[in-house]
Amino acid sequence: MRSKPFIILSAVGVMVVAMASGAMPSPDKRLTGKKADTTQTDSSRIKGLQADDAATDTTGMDSLQLAVYHHNKAVDDSLRLDSINRKKKNGIDAPVTYQADDSLVYMASSNTAHLYGSAEVKYENMDLKSDKIKLSLDSSLVHATGSRDTTATDGIKGKPVFVMGQDTYDTDTMSFNFKTKKGFIKHVYTKQEDGFLTSEQSKRNDNGEIYLAHGRYTTCDAPHPDFYIALSRAKVRPGKDVVFGPAYLVVADVPLPFAIPYGFFPFTKSYSSGFIMPTYGDESSRGFYLRDGGYYFAMSDKWDLKLLGEIYTKGSWGFSAASNYKKRYKYSGSFLFSYQDTKTGDKGMPDFSEQKSFKLQWSHRQDSKANPYSSLAASVNFASSKYERNNLTSVYNPQSLTQSTRTSSVSWSTTFSSIGLSLSSSANLSQNMRDSSIAMTLPDLNISISRFYPFRRKHQVGDEKWYEKISMSYTGQLSNSINTKEDKLMHSNLIKDWKNGMQHNIPISGNFTLFNYINISPSFNFTDRMYTSKVTRSWDEATQEEVRDTTYGFHNVYNWNLSLSANTKLYLFAIPSRKIFGDKIQAIRDVITPQISFSYAPDFGASRYGYYQTYQKTDADGNVSLVEYSPYSDQLYSVPGKGKTGSISMDLANNLEMKIKSDEDSTGYKKISLIDELGASMSYNMAASYHKWSDLSMRLRLKWWKNYTFNMNAVFATYAYDLDENGKPYVGNHTEWGRGRFGRFQGMSQNISYTLTPEKIAKLFGGGSDDEKDNKSKDNNDDDDEGIDTDINSNVDDEMVKAQNGAKKKSGGGKASTDDDGYMRFSMPWSITFGYGITMRENTSGKFNYKSMRYPYSFSQTLNMSGNLRISDGWNISFSSGYDFDNHKISMTTASLQRDLHCFNMSCSVVLAPYTSYNFTFRCNAATLTDALKYDKRSGYSNAVQWY
Repeated sequence: MRSKPFIILSAVGVMVVAMASGAMPSPDKRLTGKKADTTQTDSSRIKGLQADDAATDTTGMDSLQLAVYHHNKAVDDSLRLDSINRKKKNGIDAPVTYQADDSLVYMASSNTAHLYGSAEVKYENMDLKSDKIKLSLDSSLVHATGSRDTTATDGIKGKPVFVMGQDTYDTDTMSFNFKTKKGFIKHVYTKQEDGFLTSEQSKRNDNGEIYLAHGRYTTCDAPHPDFYIALSRAKVRPGKDVVFGPAYLVVADVPLPFAIPYGFFPFTKSYSSGFIMPTYGDESSRGFYLRDGGYYFAMSDKWDLKLLGEIYTKGSWGFSAASNYKKRYKYSGSFLFSYQDTKTGDKGMPDFSEQKSFKLQWSHRQDSKANPYSSLAASVNFASSKYERNNLTSVYNPQSLTQSTRTSSVSWSTTFSSIGLSLSSSANLSQNMRDSSIAMTLPDLNISISRFYPFRRKHQVGDEKWYEKISMSYTGQLSNSINTKEDKLMHSNLIKDWKNGMQHNIPISGNFTLFNYINISPSFNFTDRMYTSKVTRSWDEATQEEVRDTTYGFHNVYNWNLSLSANTKLYLFAIPSRKIFGDKIQAIRDVITPQISFSYAPDFGASRYGYYQTYQKTDADGNVSLVEYSPYSDQLYSVPGKGKTGSISMDLANNLEMKIKSDEDSTGYKKISLIDELGASMSYNMAASYHKWSDLSMRLRLKWWKNYTFNMNAVFATYAYDLDENGKPYVGNHTEWGRGRFGRFQGMSQNISYTLTPEKIAKLFGGGSDDEKDNKSKDNNDDDDEGIDTDINSNVDDEMVKAQNGAKKKSGGGKASTDDDGYMRFSMPWSITFGYGITMRENTSGKFNYKSMRYPYSFSQTLNMSGNLRISDGWNISFSSGYDFDNHKISMTTASLQRDLHCFNMSCSVVLAPYTSYNFTFRCNAATLTDALKYDKRSGYSNAVQWY
């Protein structure tokens, strides 16, 4: 007779259960399941029974007794096998660990355990936590639920949390089988990468896949999401993807009429291929379009490939291929090729036109760790002149339309440090988008040897000799270039159309000290040019035109010059009168730096050099004249200039500082800059026949304000105006000094910029301490950089949208912070930058004043203003504008507004002048849905709105 079980409760989670039958669970809270018995096969168990039969002695039994024995034995063996199979069926593969903070109840009749209060059950890599757990030891089933609690948010506390591997599931009710690893979940909530999944009912199979019914998918992390995609049914492969059936979009609990029959969301962290959704819209000249749609190929973790296409209803089409590549510690880069076939108008009509254009971009960067002695870099940005006009993206970027020059380069360099040799090669291309002209150099090879001292002793003994201070270096350049039009580049002749040559430059210099105070620096520079052709010119009297004859061969052209400079420093000290200035000012120091230099070069236009030649020209009227030319004027490195040069240059710089006692430290001193630099320079050309003196240039630099430097440059003309026989003014040979006047003021230019912020205003009016203002300024600057597009030129480009979507969101879901009383803190960070420039020049086209012998002065001014404003958390405004004083109207004005809607991002950009356009974008912040949930509205170039 079996007795009923009785229960002992424990408040500390230690299991203490006793039964009259003597069946007690393991005191260490583990159920082993007799794993050793379940590992035996049926054949081994039958062999064991046969062994038992062999051990039984049946000698002396008659036939009836033997038959009864075998019958009973068969029944007994059958019962024993059923017991063994039953143990195998109900067995588990690993220990199950379980505990509870409140109590544990074990029911011997049903072989179940009930756990209460922060219960937890662990099995292999599975972990289940809940307030109430029911564990069936026979069927390996576990059932978990929460407990009612009026203090909880939803009335339930301790809801089940199931963790298996790296996946976590928050549920209301859960049932799970340890052996089959299958389960049933109600109201599951799980995170997969950037998305969150919920469902009313879910089933989990033994592979970890979850089947959902009436589910929701969203990237919003709020408890009540701003939006979600309602899924009728779905299959979730954790860490891989979600495949779903009919689904529709719900925003702010309002179902929208946007439904799809099926779809999927990838979750994999590794690279994966997939389709790219196109953007639709309309453009007046080309019709409706689908653009930027295609396929993304995840080739490997080192490079990828993106193929995009676009098509218009009026026949235009285009495609592009983009790739990114990177090898760690080696190199990285990107490549883009785009082709467009643009058709406007109707085919067969006079206004029909077709234009084909392309664009090529390549960027390559080598890691400095890859090779410290060799590097390869590329920055290629080439596009046909028609591409930007036909490309729809350029319509919203005024910088692309106004950009007149594009440059591209590919360079390679290597160094041989042991001998100081550097070798570099590059290919350069400059493209003028206005007239489609191209200047290309391929290749441009440079060889250089760093400075060395040929006369310096390897093992120096005693003082250094004067000749050991002589140094020299070498630079060589080999180039091949062409200047042509875009459509003629591929049809050019390498010998006739391309220019090539080699140039050598050898500078020799020294540095000596004279009388211990004067620094003397002589130098000699030799330049040699090697050309493979020259052009001889003559005059054809019959056709009355110049005839050119190109001869090919080796031609050498060289020139040289020498120079000598001397400089020193003079220090002047002055101690102010203590009776007048007191002890505050310690001393005033004036540093004067005079410098004089001399340069000389012979006349390489002399006939003995052969760099210049003449031919006789006889025009149709019989007039004869000599025309001078150089056979090398059209060559790559040109030709040395004519005329002997011999000039003396003088420069005088002055620096004035004052040393005063520090207010913070009674024993310390500090320096104050009164005049950071006041200088003047002038030169005298000994070889010139007239106007030997140059104009006087003066410069002034002041550092009176913190973080601001005032610079001003001015020019004073040396020679005065005279009047010719017709009374018209011209620059004569008489100096202004000879007439008792200072040099004629030619003009000056000055640029001033200042950024105004609330912190600077508070500092001007003495608000707050310096430490608080500095910290606040730093915090606000960090906040201002968050989610604000300060690059005005990109406000109408796709890059702006990408940058705004990638902006880091503030913690708290964009909610404004509050003070201790619960009121919202007032914070509106802003900054405005003003830029003003003024240029004063002598206006030689104005009316001349014969009394003062002066022309009037003209002024040109520029005024620019840009800034940004954060109205509140999530609201950002930036703008840029200016005023054109010459045309008396507003210059290019752009503005952009961005709104962070927690899960979505809204941005609007507008360009008011000179190219008017607008751009509105609304898209999801999550990278998974950024291309799926978006709305773009843009103006076209041809139908741009005009505002007055």
